[in-house]
Amino acid sequence: MANKRTTSSFNFRSSLVTAFLFLAFAMIVFRLFNLQILHGKQARVEADLQHSIYKKLMPSRGQIKLVDSISKDTLPLAVNTKSFLVYAVPQDILNPKLSASALAQVLALDPKDLLEKISNPDKKYVPLKKALSDQEQKQIAELKLPGIYFDSENTRFYPGNNLLSQVVGFVGFKDKSTQKSGLYGLEKFFEHDLAGSPGELVAEKDTSGGVIFAASSGGKPAVDGADLILTVDKTLEFQAESILKDSVVKNGADSGSIIIADPKTGAVLAMANYPDFNPNEFNKVTDPSMFSNIATLGNYEPGSVFKAITMAAALDVEKLTPETTYIDTGSVEVDGYKIQNSDHKAHGQQTMVQVLDESLNTGAIFAKEQIGNEGFYKYLQKFGFGKATGIELPEGKGNLDGLKAKIKVDYDTASFGQGISVTPIQLVQAYAALANQGKMMKPYIVQSKIFPDGKIENTNPRELGQVISSKTANILSAMLVSVVENGHGKRAGVPGYYIAGKTGTAQVPKKGGGYEENNNIGSFVGFGPVEDPRFVMLVRIDHPRDVPFAESTAAPAWGAMAQLILNYYHIAPTREINSTK
Repeated sequence: MANKRTTSSFNFRSSLVTAFLFLAFAMIVFRLFNLQILHGKQARVEADLQHSIYKKLMPSRGQIKLVDSISKDTLPLAVNTKSFLVYAVPQDILNPKLSASALAQVLALDPKDLLEKISNPDKKYVPLKKALSDQEQKQIAELKLPGIYFDSENTRFYPGNNLLSQVVGFVGFKDKSTQKSGLYGLEKFFEHDLAGSPGELVAEKDTSGGVIFAASSGGKPAVDGADLILTVDKTLEFQAESILKDSVVKNGADSGSIIIADPKTGAVLAMANYPDFNPNEFNKVTDPSMFSNIATLGNYEPGSVFKAITMAAALDVEKLTPETTYIDTGSVEVDGYKIQNSDHKAHGQQTMVQVLDESLNTGAIFAKEQIGNEGFYKYLQKFGFGKATGIELPEGKGNLDGLKAKIKVDYDTASFGQGISVTPIQLVQAYAALANQGKMMKPYIVQSKIFPDGKIENTNPRELGQVISSKTANILSAMLVSVVENGHGKRAGVPGYYIAGKTGTAQVPKKGGGYEENNNIGSFVGFGPVEDPRFVMLVRIDHPRDVPFAESTAAPAWGAMAQLILNYYHIAPTREINSTK
């Protein structure tokens, strides 16, 4: 009996052990199935992470340069300098809480934020702080924290400081992004080309924690950004910025712009704005509007410089000639409004040449009336107003919406540049067509892009169309010479040369309607020498306080810059220096 109980007890224990072993085996099988089949991919990744190191490879941002057209010397405007950053590899960190606390003291960061960043095992590369000081780097190195590493990065530097600042723009953090990008100007417009694309390196670790590069298991190389070579001539840009600053300060103005372009190609030779800023210290600027490039974004009512466009349209359809006359009574009544000349005078019988010389508002309306409102509007579109020019910069489009209601008084005021808005670059494009036998060229400021592989992509001049006939262009050019010789543009003249151009003193609209008192924008747009124009130029002066008209603000600055351009290009005079202008 005892023997039977012993046998039964043995059998029970054997069954229990067998069941336990079977259960354990089943659990192992299930665990292996779960790891290798259901979550095999994730397990392999985690295993790899324990034996590999990940590094993000950052590309070098492309440079921006301009060239001296005479010496061919280049001047870098945006380059890269080395700085160091500290980053974390979360899976390598042994004690996240301790690491976060120690780093927070050195970097002056919130330990809770740091702990959250370095505790995410799904991330391979977590930047903690960029542009470390030497002291910060030394203190972190002395901590010898596992999973905390240093890397170098390119920091943007602008050797020219304020030179072309609004055109070049700068690189910074946008919103809450942890990656820097171009925020204004060329840096923003060409972000894709300049930034390049990052790469990555996944390499095996040896038993001591070193990297076995020969056993690299994956990754891709970084692709550096392309360099930009500008059409801007460094000598002309230096001089334009100097002359503009002097004019703004002298006239007690708020700001100003100068654009110089080649009318035959559309290439921008200079683009100056004042006030400017130093992009190396953009964080010190308190007014963000300082970053905007007025030359391309500054929508404004152009005033009388627009009369040349109106006259070109009427001449082109052969509805009048320079000798056509009308009777100027000093004002025009339309739709219950009284439109007057700027001098509030009646000049009697006047030719179209005199209309431009004396800048008569009533004469501009007369010229517009010869082709009708619809015809006038079509020419404004042909000249490129109301749409972007396509220059490689952030730009405005101006506004012709006031003409869509087809109200007569709106067309009448538009004929002399009020009630509509344009940008300086649009005016330069339009006047370049007048200088270029009626052919309008697309403005551009990037001469070429040079890619890391040596490929060069050049910008070819692009003709946008024949806006007016060459005959019309020549006739109007002669009329604009008369403006400089006999009209309000005398101070833009250059002894020894035939210069064509037009002044404009425009009122500034105020919110709620009407115009601001004692506030205007003065412009002068022109080109020269008329026989073979080498440049077209606009000077804009905003809110000058010492004199009311552009003939005393924008025109003198234009003349000073024109004299310099003619000397710089060694263009011989075509008339006696002492002859009457």
